[in-house]
Amino acid sequence: MTDETRVDWREWGHDAFDAADRSGDPVLLFLTATWCDDCHEMLVETFGEPRIAANVNDGFVPVKVDVDREPRVRERYNMGGFPSTVFTTPTGELLTGATYLGPDGFRSVLDRVRETWDAEGEAAGRVPRELAGNETPAGPVTSAIEEHLAGQLDAQWDPEFAGWGDDAKFPLPRTVAFALKRDRYKATQTLDAIERNLVDDDGGVFRYAAARDWSNPAREKLLVDDAAVLRSFADAYLYTGDDSYRETAESIRSFLDAELWSGFAYGASVGPDGERTDLTAYAGGNALAADALLALAAYTDDGDARRSAEDALAYLRETLVDADGTVRHVDADDTETDLLEDVGRVVAAFCRAESVLGDGVDRARAVADRAVDVLGDEAAFRDGPAAGAGMLDRPLRPIDGVVEFADALVDLAALTGEDAYRERAEAAVGAFAGAADRMGVQVAGYGSVAARLTRDPLVVDVGAPVGSDLHRAALRVADHEKVVVPESDRAPDGSAVLRGRDADPADSPAALMDRVADAAE
Repeated sequence: MTDETRVDWREWGHDAFDAADRSGDPVLLFLTATWCDDCHEMLVETFGEPRIAANVNDGFVPVKVDVDREPRVRERYNMGGFPSTVFTTPTGELLTGATYLGPDGFRSVLDRVRETWDAEGEAAGRVPRELAGNETPAGPVTSAIEEHLAGQLDAQWDPEFAGWGDDAKFPLPRTVAFALKRDRYKATQTLDAIERNLVDDDGGVFRYAAARDWSNPAREKLLVDDAAVLRSFADAYLYTGDDSYRETAESIRSFLDAELWSGFAYGASVGPDGERTDLTAYAGGNALAADALLALAAYTDDGDARRSAEDALAYLRETLVDADGTVRHVDADDTETDLLEDVGRVVAAFCRAESVLGDGVDRARAVADRAVDVLGDEAAFRDGPAAGAGMLDRPLRPIDGVVEFADALVDLAALTGEDAYRERAEAAVGAFAGAADRMGVQVAGYGSVAARLTRDPLVVDVGAPVGSDLHRAALRVADHEKVVVPESDRAPDGSAVLRGRDADPADSPAALMDRVADAAE
């Protein structure tokens, strides 16, 4: 339909590509987001220019894509930021692309694409290497993976400004989590820089800083980022007992509840001006929020965090996550299901709910079983069902999504006692192990889950009710990767045991902490 830009935008889907096939025209994909100021500016300044709009309508099939709603499109066609301006063949293969283009730049690209298309047609299209069907670089999962990535904490560390790298600074919450157990100084220094530079006065977290010194932040606030950073500050409090980390986590929780809670779920984002709020409730974002809030509640007895988490989990159960394990990306008839970035986060959230609330493992198991069946045709999981318009039918196996799901499967194995989940996680992690020596801190989460697979996990079986002193003490054991199993039949009534450790049952919080300390020696 025509909007204020005068371009006859179509929705993403087979109909748009079929129209391009019938007309013999290339497809113009415009990847945008509600929170993206540059996207809105390009819509007005570039596509609002009448001659540009006429040329687009006459010689291309224009498709506007919300990258939050269509994450698989985002991962296949992202040109390095948003907006992404992408030209494809009618079968979805890439011709060329760029990020933001002003009117003059867009006219130049439009002319070049038209010339190339007229001269070469479909032959000009290409398929990115990651979609070409090549095997992932498999190898054994060994302690060398953790050792290499621990070394990268030093190699890429910025000693002057904290964080990692010498360019734009991102929060990198999984890198912080990896560092908390291996180089706590670097983890806490990075969190201190995040608090000073990326946490707004209202508690929301800016997406990243454009400069090495953490200045010039991109001021949009996304649920997935805020939830992950909240979890980082909660974990830092668990290890250090420093109230400043707890207070920052609580301020982020307050922001989520005040600005992104719609009344039934958490919305996706707040734009940089604070006036554009997207209250669309996505499965992965709400799962991340529930997981982080339950961690905060477990470490601090924060009742507000617990209630907010329970509300988000209720929305997932009632609206987005079916009893058979199907996960809908969003509550809409045309939404995709069983996306890897959703299922990994959902399994993790319901595993956390089992540990903290004593209720969640059945839903986690259902989602995991279905996802392994639907996405696990090879060792590394696909990002979604191998079907859809454009290049969606070409399998993409993203390491970040695999890490999240594999980590959740390790938790699920501990909660259920079923080693098959752990074995499936090891196969998925092993699918990338051949390239581990080339990985940097940006994928340090890979090192975390690899480490969990090369040693016995810390599992605390608690033979006491949820909310008892012994259960609460188990949740406060200073290891953010531990798994607590409440009301476990592996522990004597009124006691807690460290699974697989040769230690007597602990019948009090103090005795439990002694057992943990002895096991760590």
